[in-house]
Amino acid sequence: MKFFIDTANLAQIKEAHELGILDGVTTNPSLMAKEGIKGEDAVMKHYLTICEMVDGDISAEVISTEFKDIVEEGKRLAAIHPNIVVKVPMIKDGIKAIKYFADNGIKTNCTLVFSAGQAILAAKAGATYLSPFIGRVDDSNWDGVQLIEQISHIYNLQGYKTEILAASIRSPLHIVKCAEAGADVVTSPLEPILGLLKHPLTDIGLAKFLEDAKKMAAPALAGVK
Repeated sequence: MKFFIDTANLAQIKEAHELGILDGVTTNPSLMAKEGIKGEDAVMKHYLTICEMVDGDISAEVISTEFKDIVEEGKRLAAIHPNIVVKVPMIKDGIKAIKYFADNGIKTNCTLVFSAGQAILAAKAGATYLSPFIGRVDDSNWDGVQLIEQISHIYNLQGYKTEILAASIRSPLHIVKCAEAGADVVTSPLEPILGLLKHPLTDIGLAKFLEDAKKMAAPALAGVK
């Protein structure tokens, strides 16, 4: 399973990249606004900076909702760098645009997915990635991880090539459950990724090792005058 980080914050992207496990980045207009990035030129420049930092697929989201506008905006985004993946919403014109992009060699990420039916349409249109928002599904009193399992089963059964990119990750447990459910990719804020490092028994064990190491070094130091 590939690891993407879901942010526009360059410091967080750098920290995740330095772990050595980062495969890509996903962003959206909300994340860009959170970093104070406004205006098309600034957004485009920021995407390029991210592409230069991470050698992997970088999802850049369109804000248009009509077919012609999605296509034109997607072309501009794809021209930024070969690693750009055009992020397109799960709407009627979005599916049409995904089909156009697929036919013209432009990678896509179909976003705002909440059902297996939507996942089938995206795969049929030729989406490179599919982004089910599992945290938001959980918020609606359904099971987001179960949706990943359902989509994974359908894709395997039908031979669809679209990769399942689990999004709206809320915790380290979400990441583990998505891996179990068959997600090809998980995109997460930095905190849940770093949370995978943590376990109380690791902390206890390390403290014990360090304590014993000090005891072993003490006699040798005592003999030094």
